[in-house]
Amino acid sequence: GYNWFHFLKNYHFGGCLADDMGLGKTIQTLALLQKHKEDTEEAGSSGTSLIIMPTSLIYNWLNEAKKFAPKLKMMVHTGTFRYKSPDVFKNYDVVITTYGISRIDIDLFKEYFFDYVILDESQNIKNPSSKSFQSVKLLKSRFKLILSGTPVENSVNDLWTQMSFINPGLLGTQQFFLNEFVTPIEKKKDEDKARRLQALIKPFVLRRTKEQVATELPPKTENLFYCQMSEEQAEVYEKIKSEYRNELLKSIEEGTYAKQHIQVLQGLIKLRQIANHPGMIDAEYEGDSGKFENVVHTLANVLDGGHKVLIFSQFVKQLTIYREYFEDKGIPYVYLDGSTKNRGDVVQRFQEDEKTRVFLISIKAGGVGLNLTQADYVFILDPWWNPAVEQQAIDRTHRIGQTKNVFIYKFITKDTVEEKILALQQRKLGVARALITTEESFIKSLSAEDIKEILG
Repeated sequence: GYNWFHFLKNYHFGGCLADDMGLGKTIQTLALLQKHKEDTEEAGSSGTSLIIMPTSLIYNWLNEAKKFAPKLKMMVHTGTFRYKSPDVFKNYDVVITTYGISRIDIDLFKEYFFDYVILDESQNIKNPSSKSFQSVKLLKSRFKLILSGTPVENSVNDLWTQMSFINPGLLGTQQFFLNEFVTPIEKKKDEDKARRLQALIKPFVLRRTKEQVATELPPKTENLFYCQMSEEQAEVYEKIKSEYRNELLKSIEEGTYAKQHIQVLQGLIKLRQIANHPGMIDAEYEGDSGKFENVVHTLANVLDGGHKVLIFSQFVKQLTIYREYFEDKGIPYVYLDGSTKNRGDVVQRFQEDEKTRVFLISIKAGGVGLNLTQADYVFILDPWWNPAVEQQAIDRTHRIGQTKNVFIYKFITKDTVEEKILALQQRKLGVARALITTEESFIKSLSAEDIKEILG
């Protein structure tokens, strides 16, 4: 990765480092900046680089920098008392800030000429009309790099903004890119176009998968766990399902189906919640949940074996049900969702405290930049539309530095939408693997037939 950076630097190209999660994009970048500092100082000058990242990663970057590049002078430009003028930047090698702040302070940043501008988790700028993209386009620098494990989260179109940031003009205007590549590849599944696009961006994108490089990573084993609904649960489920199904079939007949995406989504979310635990949609619900019983039972076995577990769900309500249970049973746990402020402390407690062996994480919050190598079990409580996000969750534990084998349990409730989502995921993954994309936005790509099948 490091050599490739130098190839780009010599030819003044921008690049996208898209290695799989856990392969050390942060460290490769720090090595580059360290070497860049040495070269610049040898040449008798100095320069400052800027790294923009999601807020949740700042702690991680500083930590790694302390460990791997202690000579780099880092300045964190966030918080209410941050500097209001760019003059201080020149006293540092690296300035770190967040996407949010870079938007607010763009007038200050664009005054300064940086050596490198680096975007971490660059899928944050995938929307060309977003403020984030508009403002990073105004930054001035000699070199540009982006880091992202998933440069294409939903659509091939995600590539355009990220590529036009590092190498403006490479993929033409956005309209051209849409007509020339996005539409043929996504709508017509045009293999030639996909190959042409790959050839175009290949020199500027370095992507290595775990399987290719890290023979030193212990293998991960995935297990599917099928859960039976309890009787009361099945009753609630059937009732809600037939309500939605009748409504949808009616709309398909009347041809208003296309307008119903939101309803479809709401219906599916509700059914997924019931499949997990009906208590999530009905606080009065007294019965039990098949999946909950299974998870608790499996968890007891894992904890008895002295292991540490990450439990992911995308529903905060579901995590709340588990929190209440753990408190009731006196099981020590840590918890993290989007609103958690002291992430660093929470992670540290889980990594270092013997007794804290359970970590509940909301997938949305925990998807980014957490190092949780102490855990050797991962429970995924609900399958996700987007396999890429699920992969991110698994990769939290499966990083370099992990010496144990990682076991992943996915809990699926039988005879519910969850099982159908899984089948659809399997079908779609073929498409996803073929491109560097991870998945087109799932709901939009569902035909009326797919929906009928899901609600069947």
